Amino acid sequence: MKDIQKTKDTRNIAIDRVGIKGIKYPITVLDRTHKTQQTTATINMFVDLPQEARGTHMSRFIEMLHVFRKQVTLKSFSSILEEMKQQLHAQSAHIEVRFPYFIEKRAPVSGSAGLMDYNCGFIGTSLGNGESDVLVEVTVPVTSLCPCSKEISNYGAHNQRSEVSVIVRFKRFIWMEDVISLVEEAGSCELYSILKRSDEKAVTEKSYDNPKFVEDLVRDIAVQLENDDNITWFSISAENFESIHNHSAFAYICSDKSEIKLTGF
Repeated sequence: MKDIQKTKDTRNIAIDRVGIKGIKYPITVLDRTHKTQQTTATINMFVDLPQEARGTHMSRFIEMLHVFRKQVTLKSFSSILEEMKQQLHAQSAHIEVRFPYFIEKRAPVSGSAGLMDYNCGFIGTSLGNGESDVLVEVTVPVTSLCPCSKEISNYGAHNQRSEVSVIVRFKRFIWMEDVISLVEEAGSCELYSILKRSDEKAVTEKSYDNPKFVEDLVRDIAVQLENDDNITWFSISAENFESIHNHSAFAYICSDKSEIKLTGF
């Protein structure tokens, strides 16, 4: 059968990224407590396409994914990227793997156990020089209690669920659990999947004693990442889903550890 994809293109326009996007696939990731964890990922895979090529071989992306699905880890990411370039005769490759990651947490007073899910991901790029750039991404829900509301109110203070996303570049292997814990410690209080009445009292009072603006969330996390020699670059975004406003509060920091910029509104 004739392979149309191998025919030449005459428009002389190279394509930066071409591939598959939004594919759902079962994968196995490393779990610090249980060694491995089964989950379902949403995956994007791309390579570059030279100007003379009509198209890429889309089926090869799925074939490679099937081979590597049993262990998608930071250690294997560089190998996946290099295999993509070889199989598709490309100079560069890019892959994004995002998935729910589950951690068992116990309520602070009763000790009741439940599973918390976090949206996590690996983002990798490999260029023609053979070097790979791999990032870890985590999105963590926390509670934030408004310092201003606490200060001006005769009783109580408004609080809300906040969503904090952190992306890091690193020198050595890093556990997702460590980044998740760092974010949870920065909130007014962390979230739990199950709470008894004694636990609700504890987390409510902890939040009240630990008020945080959205700016406080990103700054407190930035301080920790700045002091971590293993982290070479990071971005932090926090969104407070306000309980008394019809809008969210947002703050963002991006740093190569030589200059920090913050935007909050």
